[in-house]
Amino acid sequence: MRVTEKGQVTIPKDIRDRLGIKPGSDVDFVVADAGIMLVKNGDTSDAFKNFDAWARSVEGTFDTNGMTSDEYVDWLRGPRDDLDRH
Repeated sequence: MRVTEKGQVTIPKDIRDRLGIKPGSDVDFVVADAGIMLVKNGDTSDAFKNFDAWARSVEGTFDTNGMTSDEYVDWLRGPRDDLDRH
């Protein structure tokens, strides 16, 4: 996902559908040590508890065979021609 010059991002349709986000819905960005989460307003307390529980449950189960995160993403979707990687 890219941020536009106006600071906007497009929330993917599957995420909007899952969270019930419609035009005019109120959402928040919640900051944590590891990053940020987009949450539908009113869902902030359970969002991190549920995410943290999920993260603990899958910890150590993902093996990239030694690839860096950039290498893995390139392998997964192919290299991006729009990025200058010099």
